Amino acid sequence: MAPTRLPELTLFMALVLVLSLYGLTVSGHFPKENRRASLRSAAGRIWLWGTMALCAVLAFATLVFAWRHVPPAAAVIGGGAMVLIAPLVLRPLPDSFVDEAPALLLLTGLGLGLALTAGALVS
Repeated sequence: MAPTRLPELTLFMALVLVLSLYGLTVSGHFPKENRRASLRSAAGRIWLWGTMALCAVLAFATLVFAWRHVPPAAAVIGGGAMVLIAPLVLRPLPDSFVDEAPALLLLTGLGLGLALTAGALVS
């Protein structure tokens, strides 16, 4: 792998980690009975489903970014490592944070920031 591809690979791996953390976090809110009261309200549902839609778009953009700028072997190894590490990163976080909207918003915002950084890097 050429050294010039290292920033792209690093951003891709960071995006995969953030999206994996988001996926693990949001999966704890289903079925509806498992959600905290703050996410059962109308505003909570908007936050939940809005961040899910945005993260779906980010996941697609991440795949397109990797397809265009990251060597396939590096993408598979780096992305796979981040998926495997995500539960270990999420485990020490307190349930009071993970089970509420701030975790969803923080991870979505972090993913959006990384995606914007990736876009700026390749443009």
